Amino acid sequence: MSILVNNITKLYGAQKALDNVSMDIRPGEIVGLLGPNGAGKSTLMKILTCFLPPDSGEASVCGFDIYEQSMEIRRKVGYLPENNPLYLEMYVKEFLYFIDSIHRGQQVNTSPHHPITPSSRKQDSIDRIGQAISLTGLAPEQHKKIGALSKGFRQRVGLAQVLLHDPEVLILDEPTSGLDPNQIQEIRALIREIGKEKTVLLSTHILQEVEAICSRAIIIHKGRIVADDTTANLQKIAGSRSIIRVEFSEPVLAADLSGIAGIIEMNPSGPEGLKKEGPSRTWSLVSGPETDLRADVFHFAVNRHLTVLSLRKEELKLEEVFQELTKD
Repeated sequence: MSILVNNITKLYGAQKALDNVSMDIRPGEIVGLLGPNGAGKSTLMKILTCFLPPDSGEASVCGFDIYEQSMEIRRKVGYLPENNPLYLEMYVKEFLYFIDSIHRGQQVNTSPHHPITPSSRKQDSIDRIGQAISLTGLAPEQHKKIGALSKGFRQRVGLAQVLLHDPEVLILDEPTSGLDPNQIQEIRALIREIGKEKTVLLSTHILQEVEAICSRAIIIHKGRIVADDTTANLQKIAGSRSIIRVEFSEPVLAADLSGIAGIIEMNPSGPEGLKKEGPSRTWSLVSGPETDLRADVFHFAVNRHLTVLSLRKEELKLEEVFQELTKD
């Protein structure tokens, strides 16, 4: 396993940030770690990257134990924290050379048959930095100061630095936070490309992120894992219901709609329906999976001399699954 976690618990005072969390991630997977703010995502990532010790439990990354072999884990992991710390006064290429020199300073030559000479070290650095710049699309910006870059390009610099030592595992905490839509698409495409050769654990609270990038999602809520499955299977978890969205020509009350047999939940969707007890032209109506409300809704409208402007059955989205699983 690239990542193996067994009954990890972490306390901040009396508060449990993580509560007996267990999971495993296989090589080559891109896994989304989903959860509301404060669910424990960042704490788990800090434990896996050996920034924080857990209070109990076990974990390993690439076969190395977080307690006994933290330096080996650091060599195997590329970690991009949420705040993406960078030296803004440095030039992009200068910064990457600086980070590379830190990695090279930690390398130990264990083979007397292949000694590392200063010239071979320098060429290796040039090659690695060039590859990172090329992969992250930083070539046009490499001679600029980091402080002069847009946030999207700063994220690229952060990704370039975590790739420099060719890690087997990437741990990315909210990598698209604060980016504009175009930048988000670019960073997502980059992560997908990186994920072809590396294991990626991606923290986010953006559901579209997981649908766009990940093959599997782990949902964490109040320090506990409440779901762990492929995105396709997760959409079936809350699939024990059917949803239709209807728009009438005039506002109607929930009390009127409650006369339709089979409705188990109703929510106003229009701008005028801010409260369930208020009238609304647009409603989301929920029934059991075997119940089709559309004919009954049509007859309801006819009996009240209303026109049905739209009526459609909706597929359950990952966002709704997320809401179901993280309800208090």
